[in-house]
Parts: sequence; structure tokens; C-alpha cells
Amino acid sequence: MTVASDPTTKPLALVTGASRGLGFALAAALAEAGWHVLAVARTSGGLEELDDRIQTAGGSATLAPMDVTDDKAMAHLAASIAHRWGKLGLWVHAAIHAAPLSPAGHIAAKDMDKSIACNLRATATLTPLLEPLLRAAEGTALFLDDPRGGEKFFGAYGATKAAQIALARSWQAETAKIGPRVVIETPRPMATATRARFFPGEDRASLADIHEEAARLLAAL
Repeated sequence: MTVASDPTTKPLALVTGASRGLGFALAAALAEAGWHVLAVARTSGGLEELDDRIQTAGGSATLAPMDVTDDKAMAHLAASIAHRWGKLGLWVHAAIHAAPLSPAGHIAAKDMDKSIACNLRATATLTPLLEPLLRAAEGTALFLDDPRGGEKFFGAYGATKAAQIALARSWQAETAKIGPRVVIETPRPMATATRARFFPGEDRASLADIHEEAARLLAAL
């Protein structure tokens, strides 16, 4: 991990999936708003770009190049948060595996396995690890819905993303009175690399900017 100076003097926000797209934009916006951002992603280059942006804007971040599907790494991450900060003010879960579009009858087993591991199982692993840390700070968990479940060719991505949000809704209902607060938002269509893979011929001029959308979502919190 690359650690900025005095990271414990600010409220802590964990962003999983922070190296690109909306996760990147949310991490940058949180740092600008005064949070210390713990940025998790597999892509070191994207994390370093995020760190450059945050430092240029006068913010602070801790970079954690980790795979959310690695149970031991996530347990270590939660233990490190507990040891260094003792609590977690915000968890933004933007990590996603967007499998190639495919008819349901032709989904490759490796694509479904990766989708389940990242989109569902990692969420189920992180939730109990982070719940006590969020509760200690009266914190919030933010999930990003993408209602593709049931659409043609979105079998692997849509089904596992829908399962992730179903799990988040259960957690939301269970913790409504005792915390932590669980928020589920649906971002507007954005000009991201993932969307370009899904809709290669789309007019991107009509899509939302990721940084404007990040500001909108955080304002809703």
C-alpha cells in the first residue's frame, strides 16, 4: 500500500473498484470533499493515476492494489482498517466484472465463474468484514445498481449484478434501524469503457460524464 501523510485525521472512505470509470470518479470526488480515500483495485496503473489526481487537488489517499475476489486479501484489508482507523465512514462498492455479451445458451463457464466471484461472492465476503467498521462510525455503504438482469445477452453480467443488489437490499432492510446505512443508487448511462464494450456503436455525446455523475450521487447521500 502507498500511504499519504496523516491519513487518520480525516474521515475514511473505502472505494472498491477505484481504478477506472465511476469508481475512479467517486474516489476523486470524495478526496476533494475532504475524505481520506482507501482506493482498492487490481489495476496499479489506474490507482496511480487516481493518486496523482487526488494529490494535485490537495487530497489524500491510500492505494491498495488488491483483488476483491481474494478472501485473504479482503480480510487483511478489513483488519488494516480496524488497526489504523478503527472505523469506516463510507464504503463505495464499484468493483464489477463485466463479462462479454453472450446468449444464455453460450455463456462460457469461465465468464460466469468470474462474474459470480466478483459481482456476488466478493460482496458477500466484504459485507460482514466491513459491517462492524461501518457501524462504529455510523457509516454508509453505497451500492450502484445496473438493472440489466433479464435483458438479452446480459446473462452473466445482468444475473450476477442483480444478485449483488438483492443481497444489498437484504442488508439494507436488516440494518435500517441499527445501522449501518445502506444506500442503493442507479447511475445514469455514462461514457465509460465498460459501456463502450457493451454498446460499441452508441453516440457517446448523449451520455453522462463520470465526474458529473459522481458529484450527483454523492450529493444524494
